[in-house]
Amino acid sequence: MPVFQLTDELIFPPPEFAEADGLLAVGGDLSPERLLLAYRSGIFPWFSEKDPILWWSPAPRSVIEPAGFKTPKRLARFIRKNPFRVTMDTAFHAVIAACAEGEKRREKSTWITAEMIAAYQELHKRGHAHSVECWQGDDLVGGLYGVALGGVFFGESMFHRVSNASKVALYVLVQQLIRWRFVMIDCQVMTGHLLQFGAYEVPRGEFDRLLAEGLSRERRKGKWRLEELLIDFT
Repeated sequence: MPVFQLTDELIFPPPEFAEADGLLAVGGDLSPERLLLAYRSGIFPWFSEKDPILWWSPAPRSVIEPAGFKTPKRLARFIRKNPFRVTMDTAFHAVIAACAEGEKRREKSTWITAEMIAAYQELHKRGHAHSVECWQGDDLVGGLYGVALGGVFFGESMFHRVSNASKVALYVLVQQLIRWRFVMIDCQVMTGHLLQFGAYEVPRGEFDRLLAEGLSRERRKGKWRLEELLIDFT
């Protein structure tokens, strides 16, 4: 399959035309309108600092259904200690910047470029991108961010400065998504880290079905706020 060159026109080729590795198109921009269209179509941007904008739609796709989330026993014991103060949408910029810093330390470069940070900050201002933060005192020690449309959360990145902080952020996010009747978390590609939490791969047709079901759900508008959690591991 060819890789499509995007123009100024707000349109994407069908995701099933993606290459075997998931690469679908190159070019375009990171405007809120294009990003939202991409997510609604099962497409996301991912590129390094020196690359043009690259758009991906891999198949199979890694997802977590909130109701099927698995909490590892060691993490469950850790959460019982109530180790962090957890918030939502109180430090979005700090979370995405920390994710970029962590990626740069691990890989010597990052796909969370200044351009990407600005684009997702704008999505956050418009109520489409959200963060979960873990704190020790006034110190931000972990968190994650992603995009939410209807009943789908598109996970983007997470970070931790203290052991288990990103895992606790994910756990808290999932508990909220269960209450809010979200259909799935799009994890994009499978990793061993995600596998322990119940992530699994679905073919394109099943992902499209889950995506359509999720997008049909009513959107939660505005900033997210943490609701009381009922934690029971018995």
